[in-house]
Amino acid sequence: MIDKTAIEETVAAQIAGTDAFVVDITVSPADDVVVELDSPTGVDLDFCAELNRKLVELLDAAPGAPDYSLEVGTASLSAPFKVKGQYEKHLGDNVDILTRDGRKLTARLEAINDEGTEITVAVSRKVKEPGQKRPSMVEEQLNLPLADCKSVCYHFDFK
Repeated sequence: MIDKTAIEETVAAQIAGTDAFVVDITVSPADDVVVELDSPTGVDLDFCAELNRKLVELLDAAPGAPDYSLEVGTASLSAPFKVKGQYEKHLGDNVDILTRDGRKLTARLEAINDEGTEITVAVSRKVKEPGQKRPSMVEEQLNLPLADCKSVCYHFDFK
């Protein structure tokens, strides 16, 4: 069995002094290791390759080293956000939000609080004002606790 703590420590040592952050580290019962990283400036292939080499050294040096698979990469752009750093990276971008009560929202991510428990988004909606023939778009600020959100993902706009 692979020690997840040793992997976390090795990854933390490698990313210290950079703007990269850990999104997720998983170790399956079959010893499949997946390390997901992200950064406000992007994570390049050389950085991932260097981290991969360090982790291979660690895993091969373990007594009774098991057969394992190792994957080091960046977090998928289409996957739901998992950590506060991903929200901070996408401030000002449009996001898709699925709430626990079943609502789907597309909104601009405005802020995340210091604790990482609530986001502020700007939602556009049509409002028909009295005396006007057509509805106009109005943007309103909405504070959403992350506990009320099933997922928050980057919104792809193919226009």
